[in-house]
Amino acid sequence: MKSRFIVAVGTLIAVFVAGPVYAAKCSNSAKGFERFKKDFARDARAAGIGRRGLSALASARYSTKVIKYDRRINRLFKSAAKKSNFNKFYRKKTKGLAPLAKRRLRNNASLFRKIERQYGVQKEVLVTIWGMETGFGGYTGKLDIVNSLASLTHDCRRSDFFRPNLMAALQIIDNGWISRKAMRGAAHGEIGQTQFMAKNYVKFGVDYDGNGRRDLIRSVPDVLASTANYLRAYGWQAGQSYQQGTHNFAVLNEWNASSAYQRAIAKFAGSL
Repeated sequence: MKSRFIVAVGTLIAVFVAGPVYAAKCSNSAKGFERFKKDFARDARAAGIGRRGLSALASARYSTKVIKYDRRINRLFKSAAKKSNFNKFYRKKTKGLAPLAKRRLRNNASLFRKIERQYGVQKEVLVTIWGMETGFGGYTGKLDIVNSLASLTHDCRRSDFFRPNLMAALQIIDNGWISRKAMRGAAHGEIGQTQFMAKNYVKFGVDYDGNGRRDLIRSVPDVLASTANYLRAYGWQAGQSYQQGTHNFAVLNEWNASSAYQRAIAKFAGSL
């Protein structure tokens, strides 16, 4: 099983790096979406995606709702990055979060200690990301992830960013890690309790509870360990500060490109 996983990931990485075998043209509307899916399916086959993954792609539908959200959230984060707007953004993202975060730290104290020893990421940072992303798993999103990622890959604004995530989502379904029906998440295709993009799910997901699969939707140990594994992979330094101007703060940029989001994580985690 392990060797098959390594081969599959290696094949996908090779395709991601080499770029598309067939040029699937982007569009800022639904025009050409069916043609795009057919072209993408050829790349998926070349990457080793099988029947289940290809079937998921074939059934994908263009989502105008997701594209509208993408435009709106892009404007919001740009606005929040302005110094005058950060405090409003911070209050909204962390309202009522402190007592809940402290309760999670108490209830999962041994798990947090174990993960921090192994990966070097402070428990305050992990619980902050967990809380800010989904309210500790309370709401992970209900949108069809394949529809979202296919629409965003077809869209011209950030097609290159979403393309490998669509491919990875097809791999996840094809390998049976998550069923198509259960592949529900946020509007940009984020999966699970800390909102992993599909490419990162494949690359950094950890089976920390030892049940044989990486479950970032229901398993708290898998969720927290995978999040720590992700940050460590991007250079997180154990025991070091993560406030603005530090190396670890820069690593937060790999978690979320919004400077406002990075500042919010650092500020709230520091308050714990």
